[in-house]
Amino acid sequence: MHWAYEIAKRLIEKHPTKKVFTCASGISPSGSVHIGNFREVVTTFFVVKALESLGKKTRFIFSWDDFDRLRKVPQNVPASFERFVGMPYSDVPNPFGEGSYAHYFEKEFEQSLQAFGIQPEFIYQNVEYQSGRYSDYIWIALKKRKEIYEILMRFKSSSFSSEQCEAFFPITLYCECCNKDTTAISAFNEELGQIKYNCTCGNEGVQSLGGKNRIKLNWKVDWAMRWMMEDVVFEPGGRDHSSATGSYNVSKAIAKEIFDYDAPDYTAYEFIQLKGTNEKMSSSSGNVLTPNDLLLVYTPEIILFMFAKYKPNASFHIGLDEDVLRNYSEFERYQSAYAKGLIKEEDIRLTLELACGGSINRQPSFSQVASIFSLIGFNYELLQTSLSRTGIEYTMQEINQISDRVAHWIKYWNPHRLVSINQKNNVLYYYSLTAEQRRKVNELTELLRNETSLSGDSFMNRIYAICEEDDKKRMRESQKDLFQNVYQLVIGQSSGPRLPLLISAVGRGKIIKLLTFS
Repeated sequence: MHWAYEIAKRLIEKHPTKKVFTCASGISPSGSVHIGNFREVVTTFFVVKALESLGKKTRFIFSWDDFDRLRKVPQNVPASFERFVGMPYSDVPNPFGEGSYAHYFEKEFEQSLQAFGIQPEFIYQNVEYQSGRYSDYIWIALKKRKEIYEILMRFKSSSFSSEQCEAFFPITLYCECCNKDTTAISAFNEELGQIKYNCTCGNEGVQSLGGKNRIKLNWKVDWAMRWMMEDVVFEPGGRDHSSATGSYNVSKAIAKEIFDYDAPDYTAYEFIQLKGTNEKMSSSSGNVLTPNDLLLVYTPEIILFMFAKYKPNASFHIGLDEDVLRNYSEFERYQSAYAKGLIKEEDIRLTLELACGGSINRQPSFSQVASIFSLIGFNYELLQTSLSRTGIEYTMQEINQISDRVAHWIKYWNPHRLVSINQKNNVLYYYSLTAEQRRKVNELTELLRNETSLSGDSFMNRIYAICEEDDKKRMRESQKDLFQNVYQLVIGQSSGPRLPLLISAVGRGKIIKLLTFS
């Protein structure tokens, strides 16, 4: 059974009378949201889809933790933004235009989710906190701050301190003067719900619970409180939150003992790395590959397929090298088999259905387009014509969803694939061939010159006949040798597209000219 359905069935068994299954995910807009963070959202998305396919009503929420503090300035943000460290993301100005820092990075990610058909209900925590919605629960946390301290200490190796317990407050308080969290609480009037504080900026102030304020619960308390507020039954979390003393287990205890709520079902997910690096992606450091970056190379369906086929606790690398060809080929092969009803493995069938609803996009093969696109100068009309000569007609819209990605992949990630047609005959290479090799090249040239109506399999069978041998192994070697020689004489490479496609792209006349040496 597919992992998303295993989770969905476990949730149904755990909550047999539940009418709406609320599944959650959330991220801080510390910078551009990367594909590692994307795993958080897409894991929830797949579980939601599985629940819905099993007949359950769902609520898919996504929390933007934009009332968190700016901790550090990413590489792609001006260093001058250091002066905003300690302010909530929602109040830091946008480094690239109008609006706020949080709004810029939130909208960037939200727009990318639309390409995948992922449409959660977005909750902006700066709005929720400042609306006063959480005031009663902040008050509860403050009244029970000693119990919270005791829970936190259970999960730490350090000893309990009565002095620290007395001074502990499970909140972040932003100064009303400088708007930073560089504050220290000097007194708390429990009856009136008033908090006195001092700030390093020199301000001394008072904030009251209820209505609007600049107070936020600390992370592990905040997480527990929001589970209860939204009635969450499922939420994934990164491996770093999933240890015995990690955030989930701490928040689980706080949820039960402070807010009287059973923590949601939890699935830990592994981090994703870029192929060729062992560095963890980080929005705050700027070491990221975003979903939008990935969409320039992969279609949304293939990206979803890659994430769906791995269990959340399995790590994997995303490569933008030759892996792209392999990933496309695998997906195209499975889609073709699915369309013919030939998928027997339940996991693969469900993975395809989660990724694309089982629908089949009509589009040319990525590897087929990649093999000729640079040869024809990335000319879209010539590409359409070349593909049609192979026997399949595609609309320009069907071609563009692949050709645009091929062009980006070659130009920005694999420039060694920028191949051009030889501008003159490669005389030196031709006369380096044996007499037998030249004979086969000449026979192919005559075939091209005289048999203009041949195409597809018929044409390839005639080419194979040039390399006829008694021994099958020698015949295959002879065919490979002929193709390699043709590629060298036409494009200066040892490999290339299938000959019918090469001839269609380059033109029969040009091919004949480059293969003629008399």
